[in-house]
Amino acid sequence: MKKFRKLVIGGIESKVVSLVMISMILVAAVFIASMLTQNKVLTDLTQTTNERQLATVTGTTAAVIDTVIEQNMDRITDLEAKMTDVLFRAVSTRVNLLGDIARELLTDPDAVKRVQWQRPDAAYDGELFVKALFTEGLEPETVDDKLGVLANLSDLMVYLCKSYDSDNIWFTLPEGATLMADTVPGNWIAADGSFVAYNATNRYWYRQAVQAGKLTFSDVEYDRRTGDLCVTCALPVYDEQGTLLGVAGSDVFLHDMQQAVNESTHDGAFLVVVNQSGHVVVAPADEDHGIFRPINSAVAIDLRGSDNKELAALITDAQKAKTDVRMVTLPDGRYYMIGVPMETVGWTILAGYSVESAEQPTRQLEQDFQSIQMEAVTTYRSQSKTGQRLVWIIIAVLLIAMQLGALFMGKRIVKPLNTIATRIAELSETNLEFKMEDTFRTGDEVEELAQSFANVSHKTVEYLETVKTVTAEKERLGAELSLATQIQGAMLPHIVPAFPDRKDFDVIGSMDPAKEVGGDFYDYFLIDDDHLCMVIADVSGKGVPAALFMMASKIILQSVAMLGGSPAEILTKTNQAICSNNEAEMFVTVWVGILELSTGKLTCSNAGHEYPVFRRPDGSFELLKDRHGFVIGGMEGTKYKEYEVQLEPGAKLFVYTDGVPEATNDAQELFGTERMIEALNRQPEAEPMDVLKNVRKAVDEFVKDAEQFDDLTMLCLEYKGPTGDNDLKGE
Repeated sequence: MKKFRKLVIGGIESKVVSLVMISMILVAAVFIASMLTQNKVLTDLTQTTNERQLATVTGTTAAVIDTVIEQNMDRITDLEAKMTDVLFRAVSTRVNLLGDIARELLTDPDAVKRVQWQRPDAAYDGELFVKALFTEGLEPETVDDKLGVLANLSDLMVYLCKSYDSDNIWFTLPEGATLMADTVPGNWIAADGSFVAYNATNRYWYRQAVQAGKLTFSDVEYDRRTGDLCVTCALPVYDEQGTLLGVAGSDVFLHDMQQAVNESTHDGAFLVVVNQSGHVVVAPADEDHGIFRPINSAVAIDLRGSDNKELAALITDAQKAKTDVRMVTLPDGRYYMIGVPMETVGWTILAGYSVESAEQPTRQLEQDFQSIQMEAVTTYRSQSKTGQRLVWIIIAVLLIAMQLGALFMGKRIVKPLNTIATRIAELSETNLEFKMEDTFRTGDEVEELAQSFANVSHKTVEYLETVKTVTAEKERLGAELSLATQIQGAMLPHIVPAFPDRKDFDVIGSMDPAKEVGGDFYDYFLIDDDHLCMVIADVSGKGVPAALFMMASKIILQSVAMLGGSPAEILTKTNQAICSNNEAEMFVTVWVGILELSTGKLTCSNAGHEYPVFRRPDGSFELLKDRHGFVIGGMEGTKYKEYEVQLEPGAKLFVYTDGVPEATNDAQELFGTERMIEALNRQPEAEPMDVLKNVRKAVDEFVKDAEQFDDLTMLCLEYKGPTGDNDLKGE
C-alpha cells in the first residue's frame, strides 16, 4: 500500500472510494439506459396509438361521408325527377286536350262551322300565330274543308300555349296538312316569298305515334323551325271506327332541363338524362366522361347495350324503379351513381358523384392528423433531449459530491465496514437476514449502509414469502383462465353431428382462439323445423375483454333471432341493444344467414364481416362479394340490408373470420382469400368437417412456426335438400 497525502492507495479506504465511484457510475448507466429505453417505448407507443386513432377516425369519417353522399344523391335525383316529370306531364296534358277537341270536330264535321284558315305571315313574328302548312305536292284546295273545320281550334291552340308557357302546338291531317301555332311564322316563308313545304307525315314523331297508337315522346331531334334540340310529344287521334283522323303534337325544348343539369355539375357531381331507348337526352355542357354526349337519335348509342356493364345495368334497372347507390367506372374515374325513373315520359335521371371528390375530406383529415402528430412528436423529442441534458448534469454533480464525501468519510467507515463484511460473509441459506448491531450505529452513512443491508435482507426474506404467494396466485389465475376457456367453448356448438336427426343439411363450426379466450364466435340453431339460423362474428380486440363482449353479443344475437324476423331485422335490433350500453366502445362484425330448409332459400345480412364463400352442386367454391353494412356497436340507428341466395341440393356455404385470410407467416405474408379458396377447392366435394380440416391444414402449412396472431374461426354448411323424414317431422 502507498500513501498519497492522507489517502492510503490500495487500502480499504481507497477501495471504498473506488467502490462508491464504480457504484455511482453503474447506477448512472442503468438509470440512463432505463430512461432511454422508456423514452423509446413511449415514443413508439405514442406513434402506434396515433396511427390507430388516425385509422379509426378516417374509417369512421369515410363511412359517414358515404352515408351523406347516398342520402344527398337520393334527395337530388328524386327532386329532379319530380320537377322534370311535371314538365312532361304539362305537355302531355295540352296535347291530350287538343286531340280530344280535334276528335269531336272531325268526327261530326257537318255540325261544325267552317273558319277561314291562314298561311304563314312574317308580320306576326314574335307572336303566337296559327297558320296552315302543307307537305310537298299537296294542293291546299283538296283539304280546304278539313282545315276549315280544324281552324275552330285556333283560339284553343293559342290559349294552351299561353297557359302552359309553350311557343308551339299543332295538329296534322293524314293528307299532310298541318295547322300549327308558333311564334316564328316567318321561318315558313322562303327567300323568294314562297311558302316552305312541311312534310309532317314523314317526321319521326308522326310515324312513331301512329305506330304506337298512343301518346308518345320522341327521341331527341332537331327542331325544324329553330334548329334546337327538342323532344316531341305526339298523340294519334282516331274516330270510333279506328280510322286515323290526325296527330296532335307539341315540342318540349330542353333549355330548362339543360340549365338544371349544368347547375348540378360541380365538385365531382353531375346529372344525366337518358330516354326510354337508352339514348342520352341531356348531359352537362362540359361533359368530359366520354359517353354522355347527347346526339341525334339516328346515330345515338343505346347505353343499355354499352360495353360498360356497370353503367348498362344501372340504366336498365333505373328504367324500372329507383336504384340504390352503385359504384360505376367511367373513362375519367370511379363514381357513385343512382338512377330514378320519370313516370310520365319513361326517361331516367342519372346522378353521379366522383369517388375521388368524396374521399377528399378523408384525405385532408388524414394529412391534418399526421401534421399534428409530427408536431407533437417533434416537441416531445425536443423536450426529451432537454431533460436528458439536465439528467447528465445532475449525475455529474452527484459523482463529484460522492467522491468528495467518500474521501472525507473513508476513514470513518473502514472499521464498521470490516464488521459488516464479516456479518455478510456469515449469511447462509439457513440464515438469510442481516441484522443491525451497536457497532454499525455510527450516526453516518455507515449506519445507513448497515441499515440498508438489514432492510434489504429483511425485504429479501419477505420477497421470498411474496414469491410463494404470487406463485400460488398465478396458479389460481391459470386455473380460472382454463375454466373460462372451457366455459367459452361450452357456449359454442360442439356436438358432432350438430343435428343427428336431420338429413337435409349438415353444419359444423370451429374456433381456435389466439389467447386462452377469444373474441370470435359462431352459432347455428333451428328457429323452427324449417329455418336454420347461422351466425359468425368477430369482436374487436382480443383476450378477456373481447371474450366478455363476445359472450354478451352472442346471447343478444341468439335471443333476437329466436324472437323471429329477417337477418336485417336481427342485426338492426342487436345493434340497437349493444349501442344503448357500450361504454367500452367495442364493436363486432357479424354475418347472419337464415336457411329455409324446405326450399333452399338463404337470406343473409352482413355487418362489416368477411365475404361468404359458396359452392354450387358439382362446382367449385367462389367468393360472393356481398354488400356490407356498418359494424354492430359502431353507430346507433344503423339500418341493415339483406340479400337472398338460392341453394340447390349439394350446395355448400363457408364463412370465416379475418383470422383465416390474415394468418401471417414468419415473412409477414398474409394467407389471403386466394389461398383460402384454393384450399377449399382441393376437395370441394368433402364433408363440412373435412372442409374445415383442409382449410386449417393449409393455414398451418403456410404459417408454420409463426405465432397465431388472431382468433381463427370457420363454419361450413352443406345443404342436402328436403327429405321425406323431415317433411313428416315438420307435420
